Amino acid sequence: MDPDTEVESIFRQENEEEDEEEKKQWKRPPSSYGSMKSESDVMEDVEGSEEEVAVAFPPPFPVVLPESTTDEATGLRMIRSESPSTLYTMTTQQTRPPGAVVIDTRSSDLEDFSEVDEEDPDEVLVADSPEPPEPVEPDDETDGNSQPGKLHPEQDLPHLFKSIQNTLTTLNREELLKFKMWFYQWETKITLKQMNEGDLLDFVDRIMETLGQDRSLLHTISTLENVNKKPEADELRNKCQRALIRFHLKQYLIGKHQVIREGIVQAGKQNLLDNIYVQPNISTCGYGGIDPFHEFLPHPPSPVQVPSADTYVGVNTLFRLQKGDGKPVRTVLTTGIPGIGMSVSVGKFCLDWAELRANKDLQFVIKLSFRTFMYLRNKKPLSEKMSIMEVIEYFYPDCKNMKYLEEEDCKFLIIMDSLDCYQAPLDWENAPVINDNHTKADPDVLIVNIIRGTVLHGAQVWILGRRAAVSEIPSQFIDVVTEIQGFSDEMKDQYLTMRFCDASRAAQIVAHYKRQPTLSMLARQPFVCWMVATVFERCFRYRGYGVHPPRLTPFFVSIMTVQTNRRLQFYYDIPDNDLKWSNDDKQLLTRLGKMAFKMLERNTSVFFEEDVKECSLKLKEVAVYSGMCTELPAAAPDGRKRFCFVHYSLQEFMAALYVFTMFRLESKNVLDSALLQKPKLFTFKDQTKSAQGLVQCALVRTLSSPLGHYDMFLRLLCGLLNPDCHGSQLRGCLYPHNAPKVGGLDEVQRLLEQAIQTAKENNRDRVENLKECLREMTQEDE
Repeated sequence: MDPDTEVESIFRQENEEEDEEEKKQWKRPPSSYGSMKSESDVMEDVEGSEEEVAVAFPPPFPVVLPESTTDEATGLRMIRSESPSTLYTMTTQQTRPPGAVVIDTRSSDLEDFSEVDEEDPDEVLVADSPEPPEPVEPDDETDGNSQPGKLHPEQDLPHLFKSIQNTLTTLNREELLKFKMWFYQWETKITLKQMNEGDLLDFVDRIMETLGQDRSLLHTISTLENVNKKPEADELRNKCQRALIRFHLKQYLIGKHQVIREGIVQAGKQNLLDNIYVQPNISTCGYGGIDPFHEFLPHPPSPVQVPSADTYVGVNTLFRLQKGDGKPVRTVLTTGIPGIGMSVSVGKFCLDWAELRANKDLQFVIKLSFRTFMYLRNKKPLSEKMSIMEVIEYFYPDCKNMKYLEEEDCKFLIIMDSLDCYQAPLDWENAPVINDNHTKADPDVLIVNIIRGTVLHGAQVWILGRRAAVSEIPSQFIDVVTEIQGFSDEMKDQYLTMRFCDASRAAQIVAHYKRQPTLSMLARQPFVCWMVATVFERCFRYRGYGVHPPRLTPFFVSIMTVQTNRRLQFYYDIPDNDLKWSNDDKQLLTRLGKMAFKMLERNTSVFFEEDVKECSLKLKEVAVYSGMCTELPAAAPDGRKRFCFVHYSLQEFMAALYVFTMFRLESKNVLDSALLQKPKLFTFKDQTKSAQGLVQCALVRTLSSPLGHYDMFLRLLCGLLNPDCHGSQLRGCLYPHNAPKVGGLDEVQRLLEQAIQTAKENNRDRVENLKECLREMTQEDE
């Protein structure tokens, strides 16, 4: 007897009293998704041609019914050869009803088939689940990361499986054969044997196991179009529209964030975000994000608070937070100092969602950065307005007709990052209110209404930007404010270790950067950690590097250079190959240094808007665009906004840079006033216009002030005298290419050596820093 006929006879004995329609539903060979079948199993033109289909697609092996020895035998399930145990077959196995057995087709031995007691009703084959099984979710519907793990039903496996199956059952024998041949021609992962074995359900099961649900759906649609079955392709596309939109959004986010761009892109060299990402500390208590620690000062001039560890949250749990009344948050604001990792955290969030590692209950994640809105504002005519749906379709052309965004059960997220890139003012009080997603308006009005919650009212919104920019948003529109705090000491080491395949080289770099305390503090910023990895990876290629501790000044020069280039790229759209600093850019840095020097003289780390104007600067250029300053969250007692540099040592560097620049370009010694009360140590003739005279003035200020006031300033000023800094790093950027190197460094060296000897006798607490000053000026790094 034919195996298929034999299986049918078994079913017939169990279901004699059922109606004729019920019998027809099981008139097909079993499959690995045995409990699955479509609503309309077969069309009329297919029902009468089962024998023809069997000839065209013969099963490779006879059917064998093994002895029923399992305790919890479950519904029909085909165990095929060359079929991996995947999520789909595992799901079927886990949801099988009690009292069923498994049909094994891997053996050609039919002897065991006769051992089944057909008269025992408990041993009769059953398949009583006509619908696709629901995916098995953990009891609390969360995955391993404590993230909701339930997809929307229309985006999950059963719906896609059933939709593909129902569409293909409408094809007759010839059409199905043609479809399979086209499918096989353009999909190399499936063999011809796999295409032909089993029935239609086996085919759908196999392609979803092999290709995954997204690729199976797309390939099925494109193949239907290729075989001139466009109505069927359109029908399948409409049934799975929600899943297709999610797929296109996933592809966009993966393409944008899977590879992280760091510095200048080098051909053939790239880093995957997942391979190097270390999640920084993110706190729900924002105190400004400033690191208060300093190499010399136990307490900085203006101390700031540091959030405790119990306030830290993960980037993927930001939208699991609750408001004070216990309701889920709608709008989350994330801020931090420049270089603290906001953009990378957004990338990690998007990548985890796209690859189904977290936040799977979010049906859509749509990234609408403020840069895109600024692009619309600059490129579109002022008279041409757009609705928010048109904006989404403009940037995501594959995601048309997103009617789901207006449904009550649609849970989706809008990511609006880089608020500081939107340079037009936002009128929070007078902007007209828009109550639907199809009203056309200017980008300014759309932004305000998205954050208000009147446009895309069902969305959760994630806003990111530097504090001086996001502080303009009225607090009533924000549910939770979070602040990225950067890396802990363990995270710094983990990041530097993950970046390198060579464990010994990673250990060298970790040990080397820790030899410089200030550099170790700065590495709290992931941006500085990246610089440490990049610089030391190159330096350790040179023979003999690493004997001496690293110099500090080159890192501050690099921080200033990179942040200035980023300012030109992000805020003024200057391309990478045209990053030439204008006179205005150089003046900005010089004036910023002048302000830092005045703050150093006053022994303060906080400045106000009037201090910025006093140095002929614009507040937004300093507090937002420069990348070296930030706004503090707590205002002064008189209500004025407070600002500071991202680290006190960066303020000291900018002050030293201003003094050195005035000396080199204008032959001015702004420290000359300190010589009025010159100590007896300096008995030689004044040469204030020389490098020796400049350092002499700095030494006077340092040795006559409390420890820590000018000590780091002196070290960085000596570091700028090093030809590697002013002659190589800053040449062509801040200083002209033809500017001569500073002379008279031998005299400066003798002056420092003399100061060290004197300090050993009279001022021992200065000795180590004076030695560091000498090393910063004289050490030559390859």
